[in-house]
Amino acid sequence: MYKFYGANDAKNIMDKNGLTPRDYYDLLSSLWSFDTCAPRMRDSWSINNKTKGQCSITAFLMQDIYGGDVYGIPLGDGNYHCFNKVGRFIFDLTSEQFHEPLDYSNAVLQNRDIHFMKEEKKNRYLLLKKRLEDKLFLK
Repeated sequence: MYKFYGANDAKNIMDKNGLTPRDYYDLLSSLWSFDTCAPRMRDSWSINNKTKGQCSITAFLMQDIYGGDVYGIPLGDGNYHCFNKVGRFIFDLTSEQFHEPLDYSNAVLQNRDIHFMKEEKKNRYLLLKKRLEDKLFLK
């Protein structure tokens, strides 16, 4: 049973290899780690909350695979929680880090170049991407 937002619709989206966001959730669950977590959230990251601090790098990685857009939900502290919209489908592989439902209706389109101006974020994205590519190659 998948608990991430949009999990039911995510079964309708496939990449060129037939993999759905559910498949990527399974793969990423073994790849998300303390060192791919946003530094400001590392104090609350744990093996039991693997999606904590992984939203933007995961959403942009999914955009690489499926296209579509990355949107962000304003969190009130100047930061955004990022998720994907592909065609008419919305999915958020890292929504489980929140204990309350998120409001996806006021989301703002996110720009990869702006996010990756932060060198540490770009490096975390590249690390997660490399881990995923290695895992897919070995699969």
